[in-house]
Amino acid sequence: MPTRVALIAHDHKKDDIVKLATEYVDTLRHCEIIATGTTGSRIEAATGVNVERMLSGPHGGDLQIGARLAEGNVDIVIFLRDPMTPQPHEPDINALVRACDVHDVPCATNISTARMLLDVLTLRQKNAA
Repeated sequence: MPTRVALIAHDHKKDDIVKLATEYVDTLRHCEIIATGTTGSRIEAATGVNVERMLSGPHGGDLQIGARLAEGNVDIVIFLRDPMTPQPHEPDINALVRACDVHDVPCATNISTARMLLDVLTLRQKNAA
């Protein structure tokens, strides 16, 4: 079964997550990718990787991904948060990060940690081949 990766980014981090996805496109091609609305559209356009898009974060996309995670259908979350800008859906964001902790799902909230997770995923894919 392919690794199921959720990709989420606040508005000021969307360029960063697109760049990250482009850097790791060969790894992500072997995964099932879900993302919030605009983030998913931008990643799909930049990489050609199929992305299942949820609603945008403020419209419940974070909660949709959290529900999938609680059902055991998400293996990794990369959520590039903008800590400098207040978010109207902050409770949803906190709920998703808490769900990662409750269900022991790795969650990266910055580029450095995201790269570490994707590096490990890349190595695992190479070792499985």
